[in-house]
Amino acid sequence: MGKCSGRCTLVAFCCLQLVAALERQIFDFLGYQWAPILANFLHIMAVILGIFGTVQYRSRYLILYAAWLVLWVGWNAFIICFYLEVGQLSQDRDFIMTFNTSLHRSWWMENGPGCLVTPVLNSHLALEDHHVISVTGCLLDYPYIEALSSALQIFLALFGFVFACYVSKVFLEEEDSFDFIGGFDSYGYQAPQKTSHLQLQPLYTSG
Repeated sequence: MGKCSGRCTLVAFCCLQLVAALERQIFDFLGYQWAPILANFLHIMAVILGIFGTVQYRSRYLILYAAWLVLWVGWNAFIICFYLEVGQLSQDRDFIMTFNTSLHRSWWMENGPGCLVTPVLNSHLALEDHHVISVTGCLLDYPYIEALSSALQIFLALFGFVFACYVSKVFLEEEDSFDFIGGFDSYGYQAPQKTSHLQLQPLYTSG
């Protein structure tokens, strides 16, 4: 019963992770955030691997899934620090999320709840093929939205890591018990075979 509960709970958390990752992938595509897009793709593949390992009783897949979750927590912690500009990180100077290929920001910058976008005409700050805008009236600024999204990912990843370790431990214990039951095979044990008492006698024919 405990094994079934752990498996069901892990599958449920994996499904939540999958939905959250797909939702995040859509908004990162809209904002041309290439680094998060790549990380989200790898995360989706790892979550699918975790679901497959849980359903098919593959402990190795769950171990890989748990190892990826450690990296995923670190990546989301970096995103939180980046958008909140912790330490020397600066959104105005570093364009890590776009691999320094464009000046695009988060999609939530212009489309956040209550945000009013006003183009700034004839601005000397505008680069070639770019325009300057003014965003006002946001109920929640986009750095905090991105930080909350990453915090949700960390929350789901931590619970997924705990249940992945638990379920993989159960699977490994079952594999060890099966090896113990079939341990006689490794010593070349063979079951006694029935011998036939029928003896063949030569047949003589008269010419």
